[in-house]
Amino acid sequence: MKNYSYVKCLIFGELMPSKMSEKYLDFSATTPTRKEALAEATPFFLDKFGNPSSFHYKGLEARKAIEGAREKIAKILNCDIKEVIFTGSGTESINLALKGIAFKALLAGKRGTFISQKTEHHAILESLHWTEKLGFKIVLLTPNKKGIIEEETLRKALQENPDTLLVSIMYANNEIGTIQDLKTLSKVSHEFGVPFHTDACQGAEYLNLDVKELGIDMMTINGSKVYGFKGTGLLFKKKELIIEPLIHGGAHEFHLRAGTENVPGIVALAKALELAEKEKQKEGKRLTQLREHMIRRILKEIPFTYLNGTEKQRLPNNANISFEGVEGESILLRLNEKGIFASTGSACASQSLDPSHVLLGIGRSHGLAHGSIRFSLGKSTTKKQIDFTVNELKKIIKELRQLSAAWNKNKKSGEAKLRKKKVRK
Repeated sequence: MKNYSYVKCLIFGELMPSKMSEKYLDFSATTPTRKEALAEATPFFLDKFGNPSSFHYKGLEARKAIEGAREKIAKILNCDIKEVIFTGSGTESINLALKGIAFKALLAGKRGTFISQKTEHHAILESLHWTEKLGFKIVLLTPNKKGIIEEETLRKALQENPDTLLVSIMYANNEIGTIQDLKTLSKVSHEFGVPFHTDACQGAEYLNLDVKELGIDMMTINGSKVYGFKGTGLLFKKKELIIEPLIHGGAHEFHLRAGTENVPGIVALAKALELAEKEKQKEGKRLTQLREHMIRRILKEIPFTYLNGTEKQRLPNNANISFEGVEGESILLRLNEKGIFASTGSACASQSLDPSHVLLGIGRSHGLAHGSIRFSLGKSTTKKQIDFTVNELKKIIKELRQLSAAWNKNKKSGEAKLRKKKVRK
């Protein structure tokens, strides 16, 4: 049964004025497909529809497209073409990486430890919790208040768990945009002879993906975060690292992912990543300026607001803000009425009423975690949209606080001012 939050969103969606100008600020949840990626993929829905495993012209035509896409991506990642495995999503890629290691250990009659962090995406956390049912141990590291995993934190965990099978730390957090120092963390992991996996879904559009430079053994990327298709993804895996497949059947994807390949999706993913690689420096700079403008205005013009995550070491498109005295869900619904689309955190957890595990993981109180909004910018975002959003947000927060008996009581008693001194900006 869908919860009350989800039902309310449906109701407000139906009441949405059809001609309202939309301000989409939820690019971390998903991106539209780039026209260039769609154009390159379209023939493989129509004329070039052959099964890439068929040994005739139509099949070979599709196979050539897949291998061409693999070559493009291998060049971007600076890896061998046989190290690029296409999957059906980022989540599947993560499951293949983590459970693939677990299955390998089980077949050898062994168990061991997985090390990750408390603020990972649910795809990582739920996969790891599943391995616990099979007798594996998981260690979830606590990041600092900026969301960063410090070198010594990982080193200590590895020292205490000599049976560690894999370390998995995400490149950039999907909620607060914090970017981890993968070079340092992977180096520490390798000092103990432990392979290193990273969920790079949020960072692929903006960050360096050179796996050799980063020291990565496995990397997850998905199409829906880089202006490709939903339901597409990949796992980079070093050839030397042996894992077991999740899906059995044919010999597809080097015997690691059985099933007829999604040719249009793979072609679109490669094109989207290719374009992102060419544009990331220029687009990253543009979005960083817009992000900084938005954060400055919100923190300056709306009292009792707090930035979550680091000020600088964050994705160029991410602004996660906590608003004291109001609930994030109420803010979202008011924004939705104005044609502004944002989120309270991960889209994968949008039907949950629980506060963000990421914000709790970096030390935010339940109240501030409940009152947080993630604004994530993208290719269509403009300064005009940002200013409109902040102007409407100011009105919304003021109205919601006026409706809150608890807020007005605390404000009159002076407790709000005292709280502000205690809360990290």
